[in-house]
Amino acid sequence: MDAAGVLFDVDGTLVDTTFVNAVCWAEALRQQGRPVATRETRDAIGMSGDRLLDRVAPGLDDPQAAADAHLTLYRQWWGRLVPLPGAADLLRECAKRGLDVVLASSATDEELAALTSAIDADDAITASTSSSDVDSGKPAPDILQVALDKTGLDPERVIFVGDAVWDGEAAKRAGVRFVALTCGGTCEADLREAGAVAVFRDPAELLENLDEIIG
Repeated sequence: MDAAGVLFDVDGTLVDTTFVNAVCWAEALRQQGRPVATRETRDAIGMSGDRLLDRVAPGLDDPQAAADAHLTLYRQWWGRLVPLPGAADLLRECAKRGLDVVLASSATDEELAALTSAIDADDAITASTSSSDVDSGKPAPDILQVALDKTGLDPERVIFVGDAVWDGEAAKRAGVRFVALTCGGTCEADLREAGAVAVFRDPAELLENLDEIIG
């Protein structure tokens, strides 16, 4: 594939946040009187917050209060977030090769600022998306479509790198090829079932195999 751009999910793909987010969501729901197992929130990470709540706590009396509680808990980690191995190097290598590098995140603007600070590769990023850009988060394709619209990229020449089955569903619906990483906690079999054409351990391993992926 002669790629022109690479879209990247951020949480669990470039920054090690999957399990932190899962714990924060579980605690937020406990505070709302709707305790759920952390495994349930972990399995929904990658969805937008509203969809996550619909999945793990349907009919919740005050979803906004749960979302606010999650954000309060999550903020406590922002100074300690770390990029996954090879994340910044991968973004810079893609940019060096002339590819558009787009962060296709459904995080809020505030969360995305903390995540990009953790990655520390702003010089390589062409554009980014956040939840404020769309009405529906993943697995809806809206985040990816906004990223494509911002850059004018042809979906047939784009790769989307993510770590969740919801990323694969969004990629399929947006008409872009899905490359997956297992560093977010989802197993290879599930990612391939979600449509991944290739699966790697983390950004570092993808970087080692970049020629194979972008052509």
